[in-house]
Amino acid sequence: MSADAIYVTREFLESTQVEVHELKTKGRKEIAQKIADARSHGDLSENADYDAAKHEQELLEIRISRLEAMLARAQVIEAGDFPDDKIYILSRVRLINKKVNREIEYLLVSPEEADVEQNKLSVTSPLGKALLGKAVGDIVETKAPVGIIQYEVLGISK
Repeated sequence: MSADAIYVTREFLESTQVEVHELKTKGRKEIAQKIADARSHGDLSENADYDAAKHEQELLEIRISRLEAMLARAQVIEAGDFPDDKIYILSRVRLINKKVNREIEYLLVSPEEADVEQNKLSVTSPLGKALLGKAVGDIVETKAPVGIIQYEVLGISK
């Protein structure tokens, strides 16, 4: 595995490629139209619509550039690439928070794919880092604003 690679799932790679295509085609076309409309209003030196459209264009190009840079470094990984006896990226882990006795399940993913609402936890987050390499029955500790929280690994799956 390469040090500068960004490890992603095939689904994430494909959805990002679609997003870049949409931004480069539809997104650029929409902004070009906004700029043209603003230009038609006359004096550009005091044209707030023109300035806003140009700023929007700049943000769009930055987004496209960032996504393309990420795609250039993207390497697709699959859960089957890793053993399931320990926690690795793409492991689905079931934990119990020992402090509040509540179970939670996470899918460990790259930072680019992390999404708290979907219980996708980045392997670079404090808990993600603590979980890597652990096995069922292991206890991990993470520092949180409320203090040290202990989790027990209840299950690992792909």
